[in-house]
Formats: sequence, structure tokens, C-alpha cells
Amino acid sequence: MISDFGSQSLLSIISHLAFIALAWWALQALHFDKLLRAHRVMQARVLYILLSIVIGSTVSNFFLDYLLWSQQLPTLFQ
Repeated sequence: MISDFGSQSLLSIISHLAFIALAWWALQALHFDKLLRAHRVMQARVLYILLSIVIGSTVSNFFLDYLLWSQQLPTLFQ
């Protein structure tokens, strides 16, 4: 039972980090520099990081919820 929590925790950490990295990569395609004020490089980087965390965590939570629900679905037919 406890090892289940450990493997689920590891899966959650890896999923969150992977989706945050994927969101960071995807955000690089946008040109936010046209929307930002001049000479605000540090603030732009923080914005990229925060947006990556928000988007990546949201997608990861959806993925993990979907995985959990698909694992619980067979109990419906028992």
C-alpha cells in the first residue's frame, strides 16, 4: 500500500516536470516581446516561467486525473 503511494508520487513529479518543460517549449513559439515593455527582460523571463508552471501543472493534473479515473473504471462493472 505504501509503495503504491511512492510510485504514484514519483509518477506525479515526473508528469508535472515533463508537462512544465513541454509548456516552456511551446511558449517559446510565441512572441511576447511585442507585448512587453522595453528593457523588462527579467520580468519577461519570470512571466514565461510562471505561465509554463500554470499550463504544465494544469495539463499534468488533467492527465493524472484521467489516468486515475481509467484505473477506477473497472470497479464499476464488478
